[in-house]
Amino acid sequence: MVSFLKRKKEKEGSHATMQPVSKDMEDAFFQPTRALPAIEFRNVHLAFDDKVILDGISFKVRRGETKIILGRSGSGKSTLIRLVLGLLKPDDGEILVDGEDITYLSEAQMMDVRAKIGMVFQEGALFDSLPVYDNVAYRLHERKVDEELVEEQVKRMLEFVDLEDAIDKMPDELSGGMRRRVGIARALVGNPRIVLFDEPTAGLDPPTARTICELAIKLRDIQDVSSIFVTHEMKNLEYLSSEYAIMEDDGKVIFEEEGERLCIINTEIIMLHEGELIFSGKEEQLRASKDKYIQRFLNGK
Repeated sequence: MVSFLKRKKEKEGSHATMQPVSKDMEDAFFQPTRALPAIEFRNVHLAFDDKVILDGISFKVRRGETKIILGRSGSGKSTLIRLVLGLLKPDDGEILVDGEDITYLSEAQMMDVRAKIGMVFQEGALFDSLPVYDNVAYRLHERKVDEELVEEQVKRMLEFVDLEDAIDKMPDELSGGMRRRVGIARALVGNPRIVLFDEPTAGLDPPTARTICELAIKLRDIQDVSSIFVTHEMKNLEYLSSEYAIMEDDGKVIFEEEGERLCIINTEIIMLHEGELIFSGKEEQLRASKDKYIQRFLNGK
């Protein structure tokens, strides 16, 4: 499935575009459910004692869109994820998931919301006493799903993250990057339409970090998954904002760079600073910003 990619006309530098989608996808796109944001924050405020964590934050994550959340440590990035999961409640404002106001749902009510969200933690957060198979199958085992169906899903998810051969390994036999990929496979069990990434490449070497970003791109462009990708690393921003995935006729997924042929429109960035949203838009707009704080951040200062 190809997500929101727009094809530029090659004649005379025209900016007119068309969507490279099938008729079925086109029909689905214009259905009301398609227009409904996967996640929406409406003027959300949160403070701990006298410290303001979020100060009137508003943004939307569209269907099939990746929203990259940038900011330094303590800026409130991961707090957004905890709010979506209902682990924190805002002091004011509204948070919606699939159009449902989850702001003040009870813990029992939030269980249904969390069931349709995949969560990728910073360190993978695997159960060290369980093999890869049981780590990936954990949520399905909790729901008492038939083992034949569990095995089918686990194998499919491990194939998606290129770890089929690790199915019987224990976590301590895996590299850091492999543990993160197992964490992604576990997050994808049940085919969630929303996936939350909380600093998934922290501490990884550049090639492994790129692999994690490629998995996020595959989810966006092939699976049409909506996601929030929290990071402070500029390389992640570069990968997610400039590369897209396409599935060829033989099922092979290839990655191409944004250019004259295709332009990515399903990835946007928001940047937080001291609890405030100081930027929302595309990568090109971010790099062109005259804001001094943004420029220092982009230049690693």
